[in-house]
Amino acid sequence: MSLDSFIHHLHFDIEKVNPPEFDVDWEDAPLPYKLYRGLPTLSLPTEIPLSLTGQKIQSGNKQPSLPQIGAILWYSYGVTQLSQAVLPMSSEQDEVLYFQSNRRFLPSGGGLYPSELYVYLKLNDLAHGIYHYDAAHHRLVLLREGNFDTYLTQAVGWNCDLNACFGAFFVSTFFWKNFFKYHHFSYRLQGLDAGVLLGQLLSATKELGVSSGVCFQFLDRAVNHLLGLSEQEESVYAIVPLTVQPDLTWDSMKETEGKRRQKAATAAQLIQELPQLFHTHYVKSKNRKDPLLPRRMNEAAMIESTSSFFEGAASKLSKIKGSRISLPIEDWPEINFAQYCRNRLSPEMDFMMGQIKLSQLSRLLHEAIGSFSYRNDLGDGQEVVAQRLALAVCLHQVEGLGDGAYQFDYQDNSLALIQHGDHRLKLQMGLTMDNVNLYQVPLCFHVIGESDQMMSHRGPRGYRIQQMEAGMVVHRLLVSAYASGMGGHPLLGYDARLCDEIYQIRPKQKTSLIQIPVGPYRHRPRLQGGLHG
Repeated sequence: MSLDSFIHHLHFDIEKVNPPEFDVDWEDAPLPYKLYRGLPTLSLPTEIPLSLTGQKIQSGNKQPSLPQIGAILWYSYGVTQLSQAVLPMSSEQDEVLYFQSNRRFLPSGGGLYPSELYVYLKLNDLAHGIYHYDAAHHRLVLLREGNFDTYLTQAVGWNCDLNACFGAFFVSTFFWKNFFKYHHFSYRLQGLDAGVLLGQLLSATKELGVSSGVCFQFLDRAVNHLLGLSEQEESVYAIVPLTVQPDLTWDSMKETEGKRRQKAATAAQLIQELPQLFHTHYVKSKNRKDPLLPRRMNEAAMIESTSSFFEGAASKLSKIKGSRISLPIEDWPEINFAQYCRNRLSPEMDFMMGQIKLSQLSRLLHEAIGSFSYRNDLGDGQEVVAQRLALAVCLHQVEGLGDGAYQFDYQDNSLALIQHGDHRLKLQMGLTMDNVNLYQVPLCFHVIGESDQMMSHRGPRGYRIQQMEAGMVVHRLLVSAYASGMGGHPLLGYDARLCDEIYQIRPKQKTSLIQIPVGPYRHRPRLQGGLHG
């Protein structure tokens, strides 16, 4: 199967991606976290603050404390809950299935958490170097000691000067962690999962007064070599530089382009500067299969030289036509991020119908994408995600609005009516699994992007970036939904063609990337224990 066909099937013909005889071997499932063996460790403080209010780095400090780093890691990707749920079984004996899982604060497809989190730190009270965040034990594992500012600055193509940073996060994907269950379909989940984690990192760092951004372009093999990763099983997807400066700024585009023209850095050259690492880690699975297509996509997406960095913006979404409904913008209260982390859940069958106020809908759209900007290296310095992605919604029982399909226009904060009517039946019929009753959901959001997944002008790298940015939008939508007294449940098991027809976006070469039902919900009976120190 060609990579272009693979990407097409991932979105429009999911059944063609996985072999029909594929069966999940749950007994041989991997651990949801990576465990290194025989390396120096540093336990992080277990007294995590229940609130991040007042925890910001004090003015004048050039770096955060170790407890503050620990809080960022905990709220971003720590194992935080032990959850026991009761799932009803359809049988005459009224049997039930008890399901237990280790949960983190952010959502993940199937609760499998395919990403791993690494961090480069230059703090006064610990050895400078590259660490893995051991989420199972809330500790850092030292992988490589030293100062790698020059190495990393070259690896990101001089887009960000790591000398001005106290460190950086690395978000990777460990292919087998969800390939064992979803097979080749796991590749679509991996990009979205990485994006949700990026959104969580940006939120957690902001809470503590750390400036951050995202590098999507870097020399993959050089960065993987620095971390000691085997590219057959794991690869870095994004780098998040960290600084206590009020505003993390990239070098100007002309300056970075000039540096790259003067002397391009290559992965092969950088790799020669550092010895190879040979660390061992425990996965648990005994019969790992080759994640062939995700691995091939990862190899095709790799950048070997900074001269190959793309420059200039991707094509922007066209202006929306149709009658407009202006949305109110209010002085909404600030979101309690720590409280959201502790209380977030995915309702599934627990949605219940309720009327939505127009101000609630406006807040969801505004905070999820309308006001969403962040530092990145996507070529034109543009930070506004709504230039590349859009939010559309099929709504029912919203105050002051007729049922229908609408698309949000961030430029004038309005909704454009695409098609009148109640579309819940179509959306329900488009689900591949009946795990959500959309008749009980007043809002069904869709993230809209280019239908070729940015492959035409940015290749396989463009697809990965698009999925990660979509995941970041999903993260912000879920945070805003919680602040509005609602819950959301991201879904990939839906008919993208049907949704594209509802929004009439196929002729515009756009498609729906992910579906997120949002609405009020009732709490399912379950036992849940927090793992808070």
